[in-house]
Amino acid sequence: MDIHINVLALLVAAAANYLFATLWYALLFAKAWKRLTGITEMKPAPLNMLLSFIGSLVISFVLYHSIVFGDAFFKIGGIHGGLMGGFFGWLGYVAPVTLTTKLYEKKPWGLWFLDNGFWLLSLLMMGMILSAWM
Repeated sequence: MDIHINVLALLVAAAANYLFATLWYALLFAKAWKRLTGITEMKPAPLNMLLSFIGSLVISFVLYHSIVFGDAFFKIGGIHGGLMGGFFGWLGYVAPVTLTTKLYEKKPWGLWFLDNGFWLLSLLMMGMILSAWM
């Protein structure tokens, strides 16, 4: 199977993820996040910001392939396929991994819900962007 990769779609989805993270953690839920983590000041270092964006690109790349394979095998394309790819990416990878981390690090459940709300919505958004440009 030859997969054409739309690099612009990957970049837009990664940028959308990055901007949504800023909106979610720095504006909408900054107080809750600080209370739940015990971190009083959020000033990310430039290297951390770069690494976060690279991580967003990797997520876009993998999610893009998941959507392509889902469309090839289940014939579910378009926005619906992007939403399914995003949802099952969250359900199968993000939720269980962060749950295990939460249980062993003994962080508050509120932080798990806050982080997973972000990841679920972000992956749905990225899936829609990627599927719209396939």
